[in-house]
Amino acid sequence: MDFIREQGVVGLAVGFILGGSVAKVVSSLVDDLINPILGLILGSTEGLAKAYISIFGAKIMYGNFLSVLIDFLVVAAVVYYVVRGLKLDKVDKKK
Repeated sequence: MDFIREQGVVGLAVGFILGGSVAKVVSSLVDDLINPILGLILGSTEGLAKAYISIFGAKIMYGNFLSVLIDFLVVAAVVYYVVRGLKLDKVDKKK
């Protein structure tokens, strides 16, 4: 038990499990709610993931990158606040 507390295994395991289990819910939230709203604001009727800028005939597909970035930020925030809310950041023993 001391090894687990000293090495921070609990925090790593919690982050891994929560990140994996929350990923689908957050992806759906971003894909189905946030992206269409941002797409309308930015002028793309197909949603944020299909947004692009045309420069000399080339399409710069910035929308998909923004979609993945938003997805990552929401997952990171959820994991951070769940770990802080459950006080799991205090489980590890200081060296």
